[in-house]
Amino acid sequence: MKNSGIKHIFFDLDHTLWDFETNSKQTLLEIYEQFIADFQTCTFEEFYQTYKTVNEAYWSLYRKNQTTKTQLRTGRFHDTLKKFKINDEKLAETIATYYVTHSPRKTALFNGTRETLQQLSLKYQLHIITNGFEEVQHLKLQTCNLTPFFTQIITSEKAGVKKPLPDIFVYAMKVSGAQVHNSVMVGDSFEADIAGAANVGWKQIFFNPRRQKTPFKPTAIIYSIPELLEIL
Repeated sequence: MKNSGIKHIFFDLDHTLWDFETNSKQTLLEIYEQFIADFQTCTFEEFYQTYKTVNEAYWSLYRKNQTTKTQLRTGRFHDTLKKFKINDEKLAETIATYYVTHSPRKTALFNGTRETLQQLSLKYQLHIITNGFEEVQHLKLQTCNLTPFFTQIITSEKAGVKKPLPDIFVYAMKVSGAQVHNSVMVGDSFEADIAGAANVGWKQIFFNPRRQKTPFKPTAIIYSIPELLEIL
C-alpha cells in the first residue's frame, strides 16, 4: 500500500485502538462484586458471558435502528439480571449508570497504539469513525490522551447514521476534506468498517487479531496496530 496516495486514515475506536474487551470486563467485574455477587445466583464468568451475548444482541438491534440508546443501556443489564432470577429494573438502571460512568475511563489500549498514532500523525491526517455514543467515545479518547492525534472524531450520533451505511463515510469526507482516492479505513468489524468503506470506494485495512475468515479480500490485513507503519 505504500505510495498509494493516502492522506487521511480513518480509525474505528472500540476493538481497534481502545481495548474494549479488557476495559469492559474490568468494569463488569466491579459491577458483579458490588451489585450482584451477594445474590449468589451466578458466578462472575456466568454473568460476564451472559451479558456479552445480551449486549451483542442489543447492539445489533441498535445498528438497525430497532432500539434506542436508552433502551440499550438499561435493557442489556435488566435482561441479563433476569436470566439469574434478579428482576429489578432499578438495580439495572443503577448498574447501567455505573457502567457508562466507569468503563469509558479505563485506559487499556491495544499494544503499540499510542506509538503508532504518534508516527502516523507526522505524515497523515487521522480521524475516528465510530458507532459508539458521542459523549462516551470522546471521554475514552480524552482519558487515554489520544484526542490530540485526531483531526475529526465522527460518531454515528453526530453524523445521524451508522456504519456500514454509506452516508457516514460521505459525512466523514465532508467534514474532513478527504476524498475517496486518498482515504483508508482501519477497523476490526468486517461488516461495519471494511465492507462499509469498500462500498464507497475507500481502501480498507482489516485489523484482524482473531484471524477471522473474510467474505472478500480487503486492501490489506493487519494482526497488530504497529503493522500499519510497515504498510503505509
